[in-house]
Amino acid sequence: MTAQAERTDDARPTAILIVGAPASGKSTVGRLLAERLRPGAFIEGDALWLMVVGGREDMSDPPSDAALAQLELRYRHGAMLSRSFVDAGISAVHVDNIFGDGVGAQLDRMGGGRRALIVLRPSVEAIVHRDTERGSGAYDGWVGDGTVADAVRTFDGWVGETPPVGLWVDSSAQSPEQTVDWIMDRWDEALVGE
Repeated sequence: MTAQAERTDDARPTAILIVGAPASGKSTVGRLLAERLRPGAFIEGDALWLMVVGGREDMSDPPSDAALAQLELRYRHGAMLSRSFVDAGISAVHVDNIFGDGVGAQLDRMGGGRRALIVLRPSVEAIVHRDTERGSGAYDGWVGDGTVADAVRTFDGWVGETPPVGLWVDSSAQSPEQTVDWIMDRWDEALVGE
């Protein structure tokens, strides 16, 4: 690990959004990144989703109106928590399944201060392998008559619709720690707003 990988050159509190397909490594990489930022907080979109304990709606194809409303609530709360931590002087790493133009909207919700975007985009094969290893069934509602790889390709297409800003990472051949090192070495490329 390089000295630069251990810290950012500028320790100002930053609202950091990490996006990517399910099983792309968002939660693991996000938590490790938050641990490197002093002080750093970790906000996991799935944890916000699990806060709805009665009547929670899963996203599937096609999603229900209730699932879309709960997803929007999850996004709003992730942004609200990010702003709150940054306002208190703590960098916030928010990870979630957000794609395409929704990424820009989420960055806007996260406030007008210092922001960074990291897009994790490992290969379809790497994601299928990771999803199979962890046994999460992240793609169960999306497989239909196809395969998990088909579902991952659908999500990868949505990731590809994300505006080309921030730091894009092909972490296919990297461990989570190597991915965080790579991000820290290229920190300035991740910054998207001041």
